[in-house]
Amino acid sequence: MSQLSDRKFLLSFITAFLFLAISITATYFTIQYVNEKASNSVTDIVLSNIPVFDVDGIFVYGPVIFWILLGLYVVFFEFKKTPFMLKSISLFVVIRAVFMTLTHIGPFPDQINTTVSNSFFSVFTSGSDLFFSSHTGLPFLMALIFWENKYVRWSCLLSSFFFGTIVLMAHLHYSIDVAAAFFITYTIYHLAKKWFKTEQEFFAEKIL
Repeated sequence: MSQLSDRKFLLSFITAFLFLAISITATYFTIQYVNEKASNSVTDIVLSNIPVFDVDGIFVYGPVIFWILLGLYVVFFEFKKTPFMLKSISLFVVIRAVFMTLTHIGPFPDQINTTVSNSFFSVFTSGSDLFFSSHTGLPFLMALIFWENKYVRWSCLLSSFFFGTIVLMAHLHYSIDVAAAFFITYTIYHLAKKWFKTEQEFFAEKIL
């Protein structure tokens, strides 16, 4: 964490956390809106043809384990990328909040009742925050950010496909939510590279 002694890095690091806090706040209000406006469910080529599986534990704790392991890797080996990573995540969360306000399809009727829906975290997620899947998109975003490390890249890619499968098995997302996440996240990554160029290039390459 020697980068924290660099004033420019420290400023970007603090700014990244502020961006993340703003994006999470935006998501909070978006969740309240989509919960109120959610309409009827629709049929789905995948969900309508597979049974629902009770994978609550994997759905909830799988991402927790993923982020703990990735966080440890970043802290010990790639701390210089933290500002770009956090700002990219913030951009992802804000864009997802915007997408959620555009359509108001209700949850699939037989989705599982998750631990999250009965906890404090329900203010940040609900069965109505469907498009697009963050379980799928965020690990894919991390794969793009850490692409040069094949072990992290493949771990994140496999996690993305795995969690995408889990949310479909639980009927917690429509198939379009999962499929679209890859395309939208790829665009978000390239927007982040353009808008946060200093963090992506200077801090990733020049600060040792």
